[in-house]
Amino acid sequence: MSGAAAPRARDGSMPVAPHADSFTHVELTWIEKRIENWIRFGREAHDQVLDRRRRVLSFRPGSIFAFVRWAANDFGTIISRIDIVCAVEPGASYQTLPFVRPGGDILLKIEGWPKVEQVLRHIDAVEAAGLDACDVAPDHWRHVHNRMSAGQEPRAYTVERHQAWLKRREIEG
Repeated sequence: MSGAAAPRARDGSMPVAPHADSFTHVELTWIEKRIENWIRFGREAHDQVLDRRRRVLSFRPGSIFAFVRWAANDFGTIISRIDIVCAVEPGASYQTLPFVRPGGDILLKIEGWPKVEQVLRHIDAVEAAGLDACDVAPDHWRHVHNRMSAGQEPRAYTVERHQAWLKRREIEG
């Protein structure tokens, strides 16, 4: 889904951060064993605490972050999801995503706890190689999404692949 409509929380509330800026705002909620939304990686530019259970993290355009959502009710888990998102420039097209305003370029979207855990292990492997996951080539996160969607194991992101990405970015930039 694309467009300029801002997502709302289930209670109808919106993140409180200012509207007229270039940041992408992510509302995080933590209600133990009920709703647990968190950022797995990313370089936030601003952190606004709304109350004990909610806060808004803001990301600069072009920055990449991983947003994990988990929720349960009395009968068990109702959602497990990870999205790896690139924050967009003002006026650029984007995809909408719950709790993310205005939205972003979704590089990876995985649902179901076993697959979410697989992505988290992949992120751990990237970091174990000495790389910051938010500096990984956006195409790699798309690759991980596509391979996992096809039921295949994604290729590892190596230091050599990262060096190639940095050189490609330098040439394009």
